[in-house]
Amino acid sequence: MVSGKIKIVIKVIIISLSTINNSSKHGEKMERFKKFNKSDLLKLIEVYAKNWLAHDGCWFLAVEEKFGIDTAIELDKRSWERFAVSEAKRIMRAFNIQQNGGLKALEKALSLRLYSAINLQEIKWINDNELIFSMIECRVQKTRRDKNLEDFPCKPVGIVEFSRFASTIDPKIRTECISCPPDPVLKHFCSWRFTI
Repeated sequence: MVSGKIKIVIKVIIISLSTINNSSKHGEKMERFKKFNKSDLLKLIEVYAKNWLAHDGCWFLAVEEKFGIDTAIELDKRSWERFAVSEAKRIMRAFNIQQNGGLKALEKALSLRLYSAINLQEIKWINDNELIFSMIECRVQKTRRDKNLEDFPCKPVGIVEFSRFASTIDPKIRTECISCPPDPVLKHFCSWRFTI
């Protein structure tokens, strides 16, 4: 399983590097990454994913400090409504995942999200028309717990994020939250049911 994930991560990097416009200074800047060995590329993915998540958290805290938690959550929902679509489209383009590809396409796309580099997640098929995605380890919630903070109540944001991501892959996919904070965390930090 680990070797399969490593192969996917390496493929993400290779495709990303191969699709860069090399006719400008931008291409010259990216040239150094082509010389990275596998270990350094994996470290780089982890650093990028952690930095992305840290920026998301810093943005949220800045909004919360200025406008309060309710406004911060509302703006976070709007942000994820856009980002989830953008992330899904980029993954689909890079890995030739066809729109309207159903739950199989969603399964592949979910495994390639930025989250997958820093969170432990699981996908279980219930039947041909239903799968459940669970976040077993969540870096956001782990960090909060390490600081003796309550779990972040991410359910309203997650509903927007996961439903927009899934419907970008295939508009026929329906998303249902099984559990997500502020719901009690039992076996998984959050779980989502996708049906078609």
